[in-house]
Amino acid sequence: MNGILIINKPKGYTSHDVVSKIKKILNIKKVGHTGTLDPNATGVLPLLLNEGTKLSKYLIEHDKEYEVTLKLGIKTDTADAEGKIIEEKQVGELANIENTLKLFIGEQHQIPPMYSAIKINGKKLYEYARKRGKYRNKAKKNNNI
Repeated sequence: MNGILIINKPKGYTSHDVVSKIKKILNIKKVGHTGTLDPNATGVLPLLLNEGTKLSKYLIEHDKEYEVTLKLGIKTDTADAEGKIIEEKQVGELANIENTLKLFIGEQHQIPPMYSAIKINGKKLYEYARKRGKYRNKAKKNNNI
């Protein structure tokens, strides 16, 4: 089997988890994807199968669109819905919110949060962040912080 398989990745699975499952289900060795989604993200994950992996160079650099659901007025320690709330604020008038949201229409340059799947030195940022959090929590329990 060759080509592209579009998967709706569920929350809780890494992109690698999905690739591994598809390899087993379809009994094929060569499966790749065109961009890593964080385990907490859901959505479209294009998989390239066998000869389809040759299409990667044409797909990987294309623009991507993201749809978000957000809750206004909270800030978490992980910059996502999974983290501990560290700040809460009242949300302003609806007209002000709409005007602010209009500023986000169009091309944006994003600084990835620490809890993202972008790789630095071969590891995903969320792996560094979760490990750091583990050590921080352990130190708190031992009164080292």
